[in-house]
Amino acid sequence: MLVRLGNYQLTMPAIILSSGAQFTAAQGDTILDAAAKAGVLLPYSCKTGRCSTCKCKVITGKSSPVQPESGLTEQEQVDGWVLSCVRSAETDLVIEAEGLNGIALPQPKIVPCRIGSLEKLAQDVMRVVMRLPPMTAFNFIPGQYVDVIGPGGMRRSYSIASASLDTNMLELHIRAVKGGKMSDYWFNHAKVNDLLRLNGPLGTFFLRDVADADLIFMATGTGIAPVKALLEAIPSLAQDQRPRSVTVLWGGRVREDLYFDVTALPGKHAYIPVLSRAGQGWNGDIGHVQDALLCRKPDLSKAVIYACGSHAMIRSAQAALSRAGLPSKRFYSDAFVCSATFSSS
Repeated sequence: MLVRLGNYQLTMPAIILSSGAQFTAAQGDTILDAAAKAGVLLPYSCKTGRCSTCKCKVITGKSSPVQPESGLTEQEQVDGWVLSCVRSAETDLVIEAEGLNGIALPQPKIVPCRIGSLEKLAQDVMRVVMRLPPMTAFNFIPGQYVDVIGPGGMRRSYSIASASLDTNMLELHIRAVKGGKMSDYWFNHAKVNDLLRLNGPLGTFFLRDVADADLIFMATGTGIAPVKALLEAIPSLAQDQRPRSVTVLWGGRVREDLYFDVTALPGKHAYIPVLSRAGQGWNGDIGHVQDALLCRKPDLSKAVIYACGSHAMIRSAQAALSRAGLPSKRFYSDAFVCSATFSSS
């Protein structure tokens, strides 16, 4: 496509989505970045090519990766799937991807903050409340995440575990990662009133298309954090936008991994705790969250799934639920990737 820049004409690849949206990509832009510059919102999460939230399929044209696409299987790559966050267009492209039409995302920005409180919820999980300065305008959609910029410029991503900015406080659930520098800070050095910075809000893991649906949340570990925020947000939805039922499945290894009482959250929902290494005396479900759901033989014809947690769980759950009859494009996910390099956790 020819684009005029002053007295010059530049040839820039055109990208056409299956939804009909069309935009151009400047040299060096990823598909995701080019879409954002054109005001077209595509799903994303990690922006590092590892979580696969931004997966889309190239129908025609040539593109190239700017970073490894570890979030794709070899077969997916053979079949033409790419990750828009780390792919650039070499020629005009037609891709199978749906823009998030009609949704206005808050503009991300960097703001200062201080640690308001630190509370261990489990041996390896810390509840951190971040306090923003008075009068700071920081808007987000429940389910989004922020980057916390810590000492020495360390940066990690954490889902917001609250539905609103209550008295300028943001709640985060942070899991310790063995050998992680940021984990060492949180669990061994962080103090109330430490000055940090937040970049956000980020991500597209928020409720949409759930009116009169059977809404099912599936979480592992601290993947329950954004689910908590979404559950808190449901009672504030207009009556005609609410799901007809809500089910929460939360998986851990042992009882201590299920570190707070989901039944105490507002609204009406069924809760199914699941343990993979349950000890004696456990009468609940054992195994994986997707298996706990499928053993109940649910009618998935009107279901919408929101899954958050390990990449392995999300891949396995999506495949299993699709085989069981979950309609296409009714599975939304936010995969937490290892913080050895960068994380959403």
